[in-house]
Amino acid sequence: MSFSDVFKSSFLENVTSVSILDMVLAMVLAFALGLFIFFIYKKTYAGVMYSSSFGVTLVALSMITTLVILAVTSNVVLSLGMVGALSIVRFRAAIKEPLDIAFLFWAIAVGIVLAAGMIPLAVFGSVIIGLIILVFANRKEHTNPYIVVMQCSGHEAEQSALAYLKSHTQRCVAKSKTAQKGMVEINLDVRLKEDNTDFINEMSDLPGVESVVLVSYNGEYMG
Repeated sequence: MSFSDVFKSSFLENVTSVSILDMVLAMVLAFALGLFIFFIYKKTYAGVMYSSSFGVTLVALSMITTLVILAVTSNVVLSLGMVGALSIVRFRAAIKEPLDIAFLFWAIAVGIVLAAGMIPLAVFGSVIIGLIILVFANRKEHTNPYIVVMQCSGHEAEQSALAYLKSHTQRCVAKSKTAQKGMVEINLDVRLKEDNTDFINEMSDLPGVESVVLVSYNGEYMG
């Protein structure tokens, strides 16, 4: 090794490994498809508290993945080092909705496919995935599920209230029952025959019925 080899570096040799046109085209397409993923996420979100930062994360994740894969595909040695570097990264953010995992993998997959040069696959695949999520995520049940929380003063009041409730609902299944001295509380899963809920008002006037509460839920968190 000569004295000049000590100061010789291959850092500047990698400057032209990826052309400017490829970089601009890949990043613009990653941004556009990231916005499309963000749009689908916003349209199909069905949780309680919408997080706009997660949507921005999907756009950034698509672009970051594209950036990383562009660097990896241009240098084999760099790809081996990148595998070792990324293997020590740990993410501990809680995923609130199961569908959010699909959006995260979708954003990562778009970045990988775009950086690999498979632009038609990235665009066509994103459109198909977006349409499928729009169709199935926005699909509504024909009968909305409800929970009825009923408190009665005794067994006779309980039986009469249950009979009245079954006659005014399409489906009525007991989920839990708590019995105390002089008080019985029952949680029932019901399906209404129609959107009218006036029968709850009439049910509260039955003898021995202390209170009746009707709660709507999405059917995903009740066993």
